[in-house]
Amino acid sequence: MEQLQQPDSISLSRNLSENIEMLHRFLPIDTSFDLLTRDLYLGETKAYWIGINGFCKTELLQRIFSDLQNPVRMKNAKIADLMDYMNTQIGFSSVEPVTDWDTLLKNLLSGPSVLFIDGFDQALILDARTYPVRGIEEPESEQVTQGARDGFVETLLFNANLIRRRVRGSDLTFAMHTVGSVSRTDVAIAYLAGSVNERLLNALEQALDRLQVTSLTLGAKSLSELLVPHRLWNPLPSIQYTERPDVACSYLMEGHILILVDNSPLALIFPGTIFQFTQSPEDYYKSPLVGTYFRLVRLICIPVTLLILPTFLLLALYYPQIGEKWQLLSAEPDGPARLIFYVFAVEFILDVFKYSAALSSGRYAASLSIVGGLLIGDIAVTLHWASTEALFYGAISLLASLSLSSMEFADALRVYRIFLLITTAALGPAGYGIGLFLVLLSCATTPGFGGMSYFWPLFPFNREALGTLLFRYPTAKAQPSNVWRRNK
Repeated sequence: MEQLQQPDSISLSRNLSENIEMLHRFLPIDTSFDLLTRDLYLGETKAYWIGINGFCKTELLQRIFSDLQNPVRMKNAKIADLMDYMNTQIGFSSVEPVTDWDTLLKNLLSGPSVLFIDGFDQALILDARTYPVRGIEEPESEQVTQGARDGFVETLLFNANLIRRRVRGSDLTFAMHTVGSVSRTDVAIAYLAGSVNERLLNALEQALDRLQVTSLTLGAKSLSELLVPHRLWNPLPSIQYTERPDVACSYLMEGHILILVDNSPLALIFPGTIFQFTQSPEDYYKSPLVGTYFRLVRLICIPVTLLILPTFLLLALYYPQIGEKWQLLSAEPDGPARLIFYVFAVEFILDVFKYSAALSSGRYAASLSIVGGLLIGDIAVTLHWASTEALFYGAISLLASLSLSSMEFADALRVYRIFLLITTAALGPAGYGIGLFLVLLSCATTPGFGGMSYFWPLFPFNREALGTLLFRYPTAKAQPSNVWRRNK
């Protein structure tokens, strides 16, 4: 098959036939079924239209062409001035001229259609596009008992509208960028001009413009890995995601920057800090006292899910007398090799159970939970594939991880926990200490974007901001303009 040419910065020709020939060089018009073309006559002037099937509002385009070909409106048989013709004859609001092929093809492949008119080295972009989209509904991963039930979808414009509906200030800005030499994915940076960190905003825009990639295969996830590359020993996420417009707007009002990626039903929040992963929108739909209690419970769940299973293994292997004194272990000790096998078997079984339940259809999730909780656990103990204590502490670790609002953060803690289990089983108390030190070192070296601290507001210290992260303040006392001052 003949290789299609690249447009670079080639200008359009005044000859319509030459422009049509260039279109065939740049696009597989004769091969791809979704490319639609029409030969038109606007009076005595020849014209040519091209669009993408499924991206065009057919009824709107039919009305536009019907008006353009209406003999009553064609006072002059020949079009002498394209700009005058556009302003007087085309009543549609979203129309603009384009002079180079690179801009033209970028617009065409994004959804708008293009109208070429003979005798002019300009074409008209008719932005009468529409996208297939699913219904706006509450995201399953961030459900709340009260509050809004809408969520982001795969269409960038709809997501921007959901934010604009909540933040109607004149400072709200959506700066558009394009990423990917092949995919040409639309990426929008959302921020409030009056409160954004200008240095971070400039760094983010420069980073997007410097990206040399062919496509964003996984949308927002691919973009986050390109913007903040992680080393193997840094599993903690550096960027927070949200699928809820109300959560995105709350961060926007605090001076954060959002990134919306077309075809991705979520927003990326910059800068990312470790304390963001301990919050949940549910906290703000409850009273301040109740919200503070559950936030503190969530904070406690972080060391619980990380340390309880390795600590159990350490006590059972090397300090059984302490475990028996505090009634943490059974009276019948198991051998070291069998106990280590039990712990890793429970870790594997619970991970398989969690992911199978999460990825199963809603019709089977409840039944799978019952089967996994009652039958598998009981049979595993009976067949000596696990001990009661290991199963109990493993279940606590699982429940503590499920209480965290960010699954990516919980999965990173699981990786740390498995590493701690390996070092404890191999080296004993020294391995437990070394493993814990390496885990803390990995957390401390987790990269942030633009040089921002991953542990802000703990470091650099900001007492007011830290207080609003640890405690659920009443709305009147927790306004972003009063507490979120990053220049302190």
